[in-house]
Amino acid sequence: MPRQSTISEARTALEAGLSLPSAVLAPQVAASWQRCRALGLDPRASPRDVVVSFVEVKRRREEEATLRRLALAEMQLLYAQIAGSNFMIALGDRDGMVLDTLSDREFADSAAGRAIVPGSLWGEGERGTNALGLAARERAPVAIHGLEHYFSDHGHLSCMAAPILDPRGGVLGLLDASCSYEGRQQHTHALVRMAASQIENGLIFQESVGSFILAFHPRAEYLDTLSAGLVAIGRDGAVSSLNRAGSALLSGLPARIGCRFEDLFEARFGTVLDSMLGGGIARICDRAGSAVFMVCRRIGQDGLVGAKPSRTPMAPRPAPQPAGIAAEFVCEDPPLALAIAEIPRVLALGLPVHLVGETGSGKEVMARHIHGVSGRSGAFVALNCGAVPEALFASELFGHERGAFTGAREEGALGLARAADGGTLFLDEVAEMPLAAQATLLRFLDGLEVRAVGATKAVRVDVQIVSATNRDLKALVAERAFRADLYHRLNGMTIALPPLAARADFAAIVRHLLTRIAPGTAITDAAIRRLASRPWPGNVRELDAVLKRALVRLDGDRLDENAFVDGGPVGETDCCASCRPSLLSRHRCREIRTVYRDTGGNASRTARLLGLSRTTVYKHLDRPGPSDGACAHDLGRRNAIPPDLERL
Repeated sequence: MPRQSTISEARTALEAGLSLPSAVLAPQVAASWQRCRALGLDPRASPRDVVVSFVEVKRRREEEATLRRLALAEMQLLYAQIAGSNFMIALGDRDGMVLDTLSDREFADSAAGRAIVPGSLWGEGERGTNALGLAARERAPVAIHGLEHYFSDHGHLSCMAAPILDPRGGVLGLLDASCSYEGRQQHTHALVRMAASQIENGLIFQESVGSFILAFHPRAEYLDTLSAGLVAIGRDGAVSSLNRAGSALLSGLPARIGCRFEDLFEARFGTVLDSMLGGGIARICDRAGSAVFMVCRRIGQDGLVGAKPSRTPMAPRPAPQPAGIAAEFVCEDPPLALAIAEIPRVLALGLPVHLVGETGSGKEVMARHIHGVSGRSGAFVALNCGAVPEALFASELFGHERGAFTGAREEGALGLARAADGGTLFLDEVAEMPLAAQATLLRFLDGLEVRAVGATKAVRVDVQIVSATNRDLKALVAERAFRADLYHRLNGMTIALPPLAARADFAAIVRHLLTRIAPGTAITDAAIRRLASRPWPGNVRELDAVLKRALVRLDGDRLDENAFVDGGPVGETDCCASCRPSLLSRHRCREIRTVYRDTGGNASRTARLLGLSRTTVYKHLDRPGPSDGACAHDLGRRNAIPPDLERL
């Protein structure tokens, strides 16, 4: 970057109407200044403050709904990385109109913060030389510091912007970070470029439905980074999308939309794909002779390429996802979305799916999503493996004949495995199973044959197995607390659900839950930022309770940041004695007590809002209710709640 003194000299020449000194400014800045001069803009005057109507902002937001979903998640992450640095982050459309902003309070209250608002236009014609407008024109990342801005009013700002390219290489939007010139950070420009690249990769996954998405790079260890090329290939072998990194890696080759895989690489598409579908990495050469490593990141909807049958008999392709599934499931978190994209192929192969995540992170919601994607006509049946006594495990899973044992139902019982025939059997809390029950489950998984307790004949069932736990099964295997053979049987594909605080789609989850709880109620961006700053040990379940509690106190049609003001540390006495030893139990108990207070001591309404029974509410209040007993968090083990009624 030119020295500040030379920029000052160039600025003096600009404001005096003289020729600009050569080799002082960056070429793109000098060219921008000349264009602004040609437009008759006075660098000493204030720029035109052009802001379109909110109706127009809303229309453009709706037009770019996919872009906004991905970008807002990245903006949250970027904000967390640079928070406290007097920054504002802005998302603009392809024309340089601001759609959304996130900022520190100090910057938002400044003159610049009041100028960078949704609906403001930042093209050269309105704002002179600036990063947002110049990035749109140049189709490349731009940094404009201090006096490099055309208008002197912007001389105290440092702005860094990167274009967001659509899967065909056109400018779809712009991402900008602005701060006071004195407070700028050198690494921020790199973070903005990385965020734009992440959004671009997300767009390829969103818009290339049914295509094979391949990652490639000359070094295998870079395949999981933003340096990797990403290319979407249709079933016919034609390129439908290529990211910016991929274009750079294939420079000099005919890398364009519509070209064929074989035009770019010295290998047949079908042959390379066959070597990758098992999760392997292929090593091939591009047409320029450079070696690259390649891996399949998403399997096309129609499976293998070409008409010839696979060497391995395949199960029928899953039926289309039933209506309503998407509305019940939010996943705009890029790493999780990559894993979910592989589910149809895994289900077609009949492999079990294993879910790992903290309590409340949405494992049962994910399991139900997998059931919906499978297209199976049978039921979704859940078994809480940790809530069933060892002696009753076989009868719960396989059912029993009439009078098979003392206490058996007179009419017998079907069993959960047969109830799930043709559907999905969800084995929740699988790490909590006693070793004897693990042996029983392993025998069932080996042949999917069910013999009811007391029966002499076995019946074969067709079930999709999904298991879940919040513990590390591999570590339990090493400790000999979990059978290695059962672990390998369940671990056909593992999906790790991130904790809520680490989800890139936190804002989308908040809005989804709020729409489900109270349709028509809005929530401000500031409120979501306040929620995002919390640790969320109870994950999605905790967020659900916090939103419901805020709705109890709602006076109006929207939730703002004041609805989520923390009340300070809560004393140990603000939870029941049974819950105090456990952090999560303490938090849950305090939520129940807080909602109870907010409802004016109405236990029935508290139970409705939190989705609990009145008995559970009373137990957490340390007062007599419909029944007495222990705190709700251990009722599942003590009172043998039917496992198919246990929730995640």
